[in-house]
Amino acid sequence: MKISLYSLKKILFQGDAQLLNCKTMSGEITVLDNHISLITALTSGIIKVVDKNQKEHFFPIKSGFLEVLSGNEVRCIVEE
Repeated sequence: MKISLYSLKKILFQGDAQLLNCKTMSGEITVLDNHISLITALTSGIIKVVDKNQKEHFFPIKSGFLEVLSGNEVRCIVEE
């Protein structure tokens, strides 16, 4: 899936990945390939992205929004 992770100042991650794990208002979720469409608020915590090469990337955030789109695309806008 294609993930775009943006802060208010810069691009944190952009590219293909296997999964994204984050904390939402309802609890922790993991987004995998072909996830159902979703829009949710993110809470303070760590966003974990595992890229296609199995490399893990960690991004501490204060808050933000997650949008899972049809077409296997994920967008996050976060406050660091």
